[in-house]
Amino acid sequence: MKTFWKEFLFRGLICAGGGPVVLAIIYGILGATGAVEYFSPREVCLGILTITLLAFITAGMTAIYQLEQLPLPTMILLHGGALYIAYILTYLLNGWLLNQLTPILIFTGIFVAGYALIWLIIYAVTKSKTEELNKKLKKHA
Repeated sequence: MKTFWKEFLFRGLICAGGGPVVLAIIYGILGATGAVEYFSPREVCLGILTITLLAFITAGMTAIYQLEQLPLPTMILLHGGALYIAYILTYLLNGWLLNQLTPILIFTGIFVAGYALIWLIIYAVTKSKTEELNKKLKKHA
């Protein structure tokens, strides 16, 4: 478990700086399109801090796949659960998602569908590459 936390911190610290860059792009687009003309210092500060933490957690949680003692479905659930909590808290704290049942359920549905789609793509690509490698091994055996 010590290795997980070390890897979590390492990965998180490497990627945490990307969060504010993404936020700056979003704020820039909102300003350029006229959707928002003014951000209060509180909004900017909260946005920067929460997005930095979100990027840190998102990157750090990939370290869970280094734990060989956990089955893959458990790792996927832990990873997805941690990401869901980090994202929903970030969105709620920043006021980007209304704290009401319907928006939260819609967000949850989209998150679960997106996460599942990404894992299906990863599974398909990995399976294809594994089959290709197995064919090459049989050919050279």
